[in-house]
Amino acid sequence: MQNKINVGLIGAGTVGGGTYKILKENFSEIFRKTGMEIVVSALAEKDLNRAREVVDEKTKIYEDAFDLVKDENIHIVVELIGGTGISKDLVEEAIKNNKHVVTANKALMAIHGKELVSLANKYNVNLAYEAAVAGGIPIIKSLREGLVGNKVEWVVGILNGTTNYILTEMKENNLTFDVALKQAQELGFAEADPTFDIEGVDAAHKITILASIAFGIPINFDAVHIEGISNLNQKDILYAEELGYKIKLLGITKCMKDSVELRVHPTLIPEKRLVANVDGPMNAVLVQGNMVGPTLYYGAGAGSEPTASAVVADIVDLARNLESNNTTTIPILGFIKDEIKEKKILLIEDITSEFYLRLSMKNESGVLAKITQIFAQHSISIDAMVQKEIQEDDEIVDIILVTTNIIEKEVNNIINEIEALPENNNKAVKLRIEQLNK
Repeated sequence: MQNKINVGLIGAGTVGGGTYKILKENFSEIFRKTGMEIVVSALAEKDLNRAREVVDEKTKIYEDAFDLVKDENIHIVVELIGGTGISKDLVEEAIKNNKHVVTANKALMAIHGKELVSLANKYNVNLAYEAAVAGGIPIIKSLREGLVGNKVEWVVGILNGTTNYILTEMKENNLTFDVALKQAQELGFAEADPTFDIEGVDAAHKITILASIAFGIPINFDAVHIEGISNLNQKDILYAEELGYKIKLLGITKCMKDSVELRVHPTLIPEKRLVANVDGPMNAVLVQGNMVGPTLYYGAGAGSEPTASAVVADIVDLARNLESNNTTTIPILGFIKDEIKEKKILLIEDITSEFYLRLSMKNESGVLAKITQIFAQHSISIDAMVQKEIQEDDEIVDIILVTTNIIEKEVNNIINEIEALPENNNKAVKLRIEQLNK
């Protein structure tokens, strides 16, 4: 029995400091739950002054993180520096030195997860990454353990707090995207360079990981379709609300028999759905299991202590495995390695969805008849149509359409025909709708 577990932290930033704080301040509580002394015995950080602000004098400090991963006294290495460069090299080196690894690095797992999982399996060590998706929400554990008896049918998530805050402010306070983004930056919800958040890349990293765990497919970030919110017009948020919907940036993955949908984009959700009412910088993940039905997971998706809480949960799990001399209780991706199998990832034009369309048309008689005729020629039904109230002297009018289920390539053809009409004034706005009811 191993009663003391030595943890080596790489990175003394927000999450590193939070991890150290939890392990120290909750030491007695963690001991009561594990019977083990779990301590941060080493920290790798180039800035020695910063390191000493985070840990006490009992913790050994390495300027070179590669020295830490080779330290024979370290049982678990925790990578918290982010990125996909040196972090990948450090994780690989830790695994090759027979260390169990915990990471909060979603980009690393999404882009290099396939090879890192393979390497960890080869060296019979564990790679844990709960904090890489949705911060303090235990969604990895829920998919791999709590829902293990289910066949997961789909996973939908608000996976980025920055974009969710911006969309909330655009709706609640009638702000433009640019103003809401600036406000998010001032409050610390958005980085100085918010590109990964607002263009959907961060959410795409996370839904890629969730798809692999949900369906037993290899991690494949290159296959995900990504759209952000930077081009979202505030009027569409208001129009959607009038139709009974809210717009959220969603990560969506669905499994059919032989194929998988994997996409991130702004999405209309019925306002009565619980996930539609997750506002501000919070995250939420909705999972549909074939036996349990829908389950919703809600909480802080970022921040020092919520993310560190997930890191510590992984550390505790690995410590328990070490104590029992068992390193392979739960497969890294939730499925045994021989059952991780490729499935076709559908192109976005091959998915089927309902659509919200906003058409900008000249205020001339006969326009609606031409639009409905185009839909009829394609045998596609219009579920709802709204022509915004206009004055006689208005030259341009917005026409809002909601389609029934239609394959995306077909709606693209319809849009092309409408945009070719002489009465068309601008590019059509197309947003997908998810009912989330089955």
